Amino acid sequence: MSTGSTPGSPARPTPRPTDQADVRRHNAALVLGCVSSSGPLSRARVAAHTGLTRATVGTIVDELLAAGLVSEQGTRSASGIGRPGTDLVLRPDGAASVGLEINVDGIVVAVVDLGGTVRHRAARSGDLRDRTAAAVLRSAAHMVDDAVAVAYDLGLPVRGIGVAVPGLVDLGEQVLRLAPNLGWTDVAVVERLRFYAVTHWPCPVVLDNEANLAALGELWRGGHLSTDSFVLVNGDVGVGAGVVLDGALHRGSRGFGGELGHLTVAPEGPDCRCGARGCLEQVAGLDFILRQAGVRDAPRTGEDAVTPLLTRLRRGDERAIAAVRQAGEALGVGVAALVNLFDVDTVVLGGVFAPLFPWLDEPLQAVVRRRVLSAAWAPLTVRPSDLGRDAAVIGAAYAPLRDLLADPLTVVEESA
Repeated sequence: MSTGSTPGSPARPTPRPTDQADVRRHNAALVLGCVSSSGPLSRARVAAHTGLTRATVGTIVDELLAAGLVSEQGTRSASGIGRPGTDLVLRPDGAASVGLEINVDGIVVAVVDLGGTVRHRAARSGDLRDRTAAAVLRSAAHMVDDAVAVAYDLGLPVRGIGVAVPGLVDLGEQVLRLAPNLGWTDVAVVERLRFYAVTHWPCPVVLDNEANLAALGELWRGGHLSTDSFVLVNGDVGVGAGVVLDGALHRGSRGFGGELGHLTVAPEGPDCRCGARGCLEQVAGLDFILRQAGVRDAPRTGEDAVTPLLTRLRRGDERAIAAVRQAGEALGVGVAALVNLFDVDTVVLGGVFAPLFPWLDEPLQAVVRRRVLSAAWAPLTVRPSDLGRDAAVIGAAYAPLRDLLADPLTVVEESA
């Protein structure tokens, strides 16, 4: 995996198609992925990188230029003699997508352009556990409406909308089957969002689990990983995990994997909203940490929920430190189970766990060293997410861009 890559970082090689139309789409994705990950590049260097003929590259580049996905920039010749050449670069304003995250503690939207820059971000904090799915999705749809309008005001054509939600997502039906912390069951999120939108969204809308999208955001844009196999543990009121193996997200046979927060770590512990008892998120989630730390006057949800806790930790408050330490030990049990199962060498802590990392790291690692069988021979790297609490919304925004870069002819054909 190339670190700090743009959305167009080339995927693992796939068998070359034989149908002529599929060959054309395959070649276009190769060229755009090459320019995105390695540009600026001349046409000749694109041909050399991809193994395509110069004539094929030239035809594809002309189409990508016409569609506004790449642009040309002048370069000097290496010798300084002769006519200057031109290099191809990804055009950031050639496309954009909107990411939407719906979580227990609020709603976040972001607009990301084709070059990977976040061009707009808006958040609405508040405890969503007492609100109906209809009320939440109506608010979320209006925030997406606003984000789409901002994108078009910036001259960015919106090519897709990605939606991150907590819980079990039926990818085929695009339905949130169960979100225990929200109290939602069988909610057709995409259908409802489109229904409540004030404007028509002329682009695909895709739904996925927030921890999975956070892991993909870390893979695509985290910028600090030196491995293509890792686990992203996303912490908030709930706790989820996205497992990436050999550069690909591991979803499980039905797509419901990664529910680390409902691993039983304290059999005699508190009841969980899922109906079980002693789940990890009940002894490591944000509610537990704030309660144990005695942070009673702070917002319990939203982007400001962690600020009073961090203030206490930085001034050495013993109760706050003990609360985070206790959560870190519980989290270590869950992380050790994942490492024993998947043999990953890196765990990334995201969500509220990212700013709490300096106080979580030592107790978590102590438990991992005791519980991971291979610890003596295969040390584990634990690090905070560079994307922090925005990993899921950025992953959600990147998902449609990755689809576009995998099949850029969809845009070429629209612009023809």
